[in-house]
Amino acid sequence: MTDTAIGPRVRAQLSMILILLALLAAGITLAVVAMRGHGGNQSEAQQVQQIAAGLHCPVCKDLSVADSPAPLAQQMREQIAQKLRAGATPDQIRAEFVAAYGDSVLMSPPKRGLSGAVYVLPTIVIAAGLVVVATLVRRWVRRSEVEPDEDDAAPMTASERRAVREAVARLREEEPA
Repeated sequence: MTDTAIGPRVRAQLSMILILLALLAAGITLAVVAMRGHGGNQSEAQQVQQIAAGLHCPVCKDLSVADSPAPLAQQMREQIAQKLRAGATPDQIRAEFVAAYGDSVLMSPPKRGLSGAVYVLPTIVIAAGLVVVATLVRRWVRRSEVEPDEDDAAPMTASERRAVREAVARLREEEPA
């Protein structure tokens, strides 16, 4: 089937379906990546590194406890290791550091209060973007339905061609020289 055999409406519908399939595939991919968790069998050093990477160093600017060379960061890493050996969970350890240093010790903002907007706002922006894309695609499909292609136009009859020639001749006579 050639491109000219497919009507503009069918082409527009196929394009819309392809766009929706691409958006669906992207959404599924993002969901899989977001839901994939960390491995359960981590060594103590890996757990210490992971927890320390989520905490700001109180001494260093813009460095995590895992990356900081400061003596305080070293002490914090040792505290994390001791608490893990004592059986504390990573969430309990983070909560103790938040209690001692405040929310500013977290590398990522908490999911409550005004800081929660950081987690909700991207979803709202993506949803608004999808609405805009859907609206534009719908307009594009309607426009292609209203505007027929030149290939779809019926050929002119002999009387129509004669009328066009006469109209052109009248226009040429009326033109100033």
